[in-house]
Amino acid sequence: MNPEPPEKHGAPVGRRVFLGTLGLGALGVVAAPTLQRGMEAFLGGAAQRDPTGLTDLLPNGGGFRYYSVTSSVPHKDAETYRLTVDGLVDRPTTYSLADLRALPQTRMVRDVQCVTGWRVPGTAFEGVRLSDLLAAAGVRETADAVRFTCFDGAYSESLTLEQARRPDVLVALRMRDEDLGHAHGGPVRLYVAPMYFYKSAKWLSGITLTKNVRPGYWEERGYDVDAWVGRSNGRDDEPTT
Repeated sequence: MNPEPPEKHGAPVGRRVFLGTLGLGALGVVAAPTLQRGMEAFLGGAAQRDPTGLTDLLPNGGGFRYYSVTSSVPHKDAETYRLTVDGLVDRPTTYSLADLRALPQTRMVRDVQCVTGWRVPGTAFEGVRLSDLLAAAGVRETADAVRFTCFDGAYSESLTLEQARRPDVLVALRMRDEDLGHAHGGPVRLYVAPMYFYKSAKWLSGITLTKNVRPGYWEERGYDVDAWVGRSNGRDDEPTT
């Protein structure tokens, strides 16, 4: 989650694109699922080229918003994507997308809650339990936290080791029973089900075991490090289910 993107450089989205985006938002109320997916892809692409941040405020049929803290994010696919697990581990490992897909997959359906107030109920995520990747790497006794980095080159997050080993924390490859698209943080993102969505870092590229928790991108800007839904960031939302 990146509710207040920093200053971005480049040409702003033109008036026609913005009005077209608004029109698509209205159509999404009555659109079929196919049109909804097309609209989400359009909004995701527009948001990547929008330094004004206006597209961040627009709803769509799926209920999500599109955020990035950088002006652009490189695209990764099955050929170019890599995820590294390193730091305080006995067996540093690099996974391709095919490697991750070959591991046991866990599917869960939970509400997604953003700290800015919007919620998407009953969202399916599927992927590898983070605890399985940590076990495979052999976490050393000196490790107490996990740091996550992303291939946008800017975003980061952290969890305590205890939090990271929860069964409802995934290295997610699929969302809503489809492969994760680029706009939703694909091909691989973190999904921390019981916490506000900014903890679920998009475009995941690195998992590093560390001694101490290092505040992530938004925590360095005032957000809570422990982002339990309903118990942090001054909000009183119902916990996700």
